[in-house]
Amino acid sequence: MVMKIDRDANRFREIVRGKIRENLRKYITHTEMIGRKGRDLVSIPVPQLDVPHFRYGKNQGGVGQGDGEPGQPIGRGDEEGEGGQAGSDPGQHILEVDVTLTELAEMLASELELPRIEPKGQAKISEEKARYNSIRRVGPESLRHFKRTYIQALQRQVAEGVYNPRKPIVVPVKEDRRYRSWQTTTEPQANAVIVYIMDVSGSMTDDQKEIVRTESFWIDTWLKSQYDGVERRYIIHDAAAREVDEHTFYHTRESGGTRISSAYEAAVQLLERNFPNDEWNTYCFQFSDGDNWGEDNRRALQLLREKLLSRCNLFCYGQVESPYGSGDYIHALEAAFEPFFENLVLSEIEDRDAIFDSIKKFLGKGK
Repeated sequence: MVMKIDRDANRFREIVRGKIRENLRKYITHTEMIGRKGRDLVSIPVPQLDVPHFRYGKNQGGVGQGDGEPGQPIGRGDEEGEGGQAGSDPGQHILEVDVTLTELAEMLASELELPRIEPKGQAKISEEKARYNSIRRVGPESLRHFKRTYIQALQRQVAEGVYNPRKPIVVPVKEDRRYRSWQTTTEPQANAVIVYIMDVSGSMTDDQKEIVRTESFWIDTWLKSQYDGVERRYIIHDAAAREVDEHTFYHTRESGGTRISSAYEAAVQLLERNFPNDEWNTYCFQFSDGDNWGEDNRRALQLLREKLLSRCNLFCYGQVESPYGSGDYIHALEAAFEPFFENLVLSEIEDRDAIFDSIKKFLGKGK
């Protein structure tokens, strides 16, 4: 039986989640929630909501005691405060709400109308699982099936004529005991690897990297909801490329030139070495301000066409607008590939407000 207070608490949680859905675009385009991310939960600050509660003050003489006149202030409200001038606007109540990453993915899918991803047919890794789907006469006591044991004992006593309906006492003996048993089955487990590539040359500022970090958080959240296992790898580059950890990916800035082909070469080597194409669904997300050494475009486009697009479910290129970058590379991609490669998606990200539409463009094909 559910108590009224539990029903009220559940209703309040639904109101809170409705508030989050209403403001999801704001949360997507800002970083206020990423810093509150735990292993499976994200703490979201929701404004203008508060849990109803009693607030106790300092009473003088108790309630209803002593003489008084109509309109006379009660308690300490008539004393002059020690702080500054009183304000005229109501305060803003901020409530920290824990939301699971699964719930966030569902909200994201609903808001962006994202189709569920269909994994590649051959990209499966078999995983052995034990399923308790049979009964045996022997086994450990921890797996004894009490219902089956009772039924077996009852059937035996009825057959032997010793069962008394007026005194329905059933006493199992050793031969009556039944135990749960298992069979090992092989199940397909869809896996995905996400390769993030970012230009960290001098023209990419901290603001551009923060946009990349925000968009990557939501990409991770969605893909993790679609696959049993997700691996993430990070590649940074200026004129040369290298694989790094997540922290280094978002906090490195170099002063050299830009050769995008070096990042593609590193990505190809990483995938061929660790993630066979017939076992993994592969996603690449490249972020850049569009700068590239002019003579390198030919080599970069060749690697993309011959080595990467053929093995990727999606290759997404996001061009982050920078005051220092030329922005030319996205035009080279459009000229070389569109509309011939359906798994290549291009997006121009002018500012934080463009993150929402960029995510929808990247993930909206359901690949």
